[in-house]
Amino acid sequence: MRLLRIGPVGEERPAVLVGDSTYVDVADAVRDFDAAFFENGGIDALRSLVGDRAAAGQVRDLAGQRVGAPVARPHQILCIGLNYRDHAAETGQTVPEEPIVFTKSPNTLVGPDDEVVIPRGSTKTDWEVELAVVIGRRCSYLPDLAAAEAAIAGYAVCNDVSERAFQMERGGQWCKGKSAATFNPMGPWLVTSDEVGDHRSLDLWLDVNGTRRQTGSTATMVFDAVTVVHYLSQFFVLEPGDVVNTGTPPGVGMGQDPQVFLRPGDVMELGIGGLGRQRQVVRAHAG
Repeated sequence: MRLLRIGPVGEERPAVLVGDSTYVDVADAVRDFDAAFFENGGIDALRSLVGDRAAAGQVRDLAGQRVGAPVARPHQILCIGLNYRDHAAETGQTVPEEPIVFTKSPNTLVGPDDEVVIPRGSTKTDWEVELAVVIGRRCSYLPDLAAAEAAIAGYAVCNDVSERAFQMERGGQWCKGKSAATFNPMGPWLVTSDEVGDHRSLDLWLDVNGTRRQTGSTATMVFDAVTVVHYLSQFFVLEPGDVVNTGTPPGVGMGQDPQVFLRPGDVMELGIGGLGRQRQVVRAHAG
């Protein structure tokens, strides 16, 4: 299934995409795609309901509607740095022996086509297309990769927007450059694990103003998504609905020669094969 949330900011309704441009509204059966939904087997419970409603013609047109992030505000957003061999190479850094872990504020989460706001004082706001994992149950100390794979509810597209000066030049931890408002567009939908296929061979891309900047494949990941979840569970209690951004392929602005960063009016378009695409217009912080 492809889970999505539709409606104005703060008023999103849970739905399931059927076909390419229609959906079944499930707000009468599900409060939201939140921790309780994932923890209580909500995905399996929806399957027959959605099938019945679609068969009965109870579908609606998606055109013209705002799509929000496919999960309600998560308990945490965890991120992995330098997780593509070719991205590490373009930044001149050594491929890590263990995953580089940092956090991103949960209130960065926005819809896939919402505006991205350059924060006050920013000089180096950058883009990063990423495969995001959504955790399906509360877990810690997962014993093996099979258990980690079973703990994943699904996958989605994320843009791990970053302010490089805040991240790299201001001391402290990376989270400063990762946690401005609007810095985690996600969606358009969450594709459940059974429909993704091989998450180790997904194509990723990102354009800025119509120019291709990032092209990559999860095949070049240092640590694949399941390995990442297993690893994180040794240090964190992962909650249902948590989001894990698994790293970005080469082509970020910081890696260009000369470097290129986002400016007001720029348009980012990005996507992952089978998981959908996003489009964000960049604007300056007001005030």
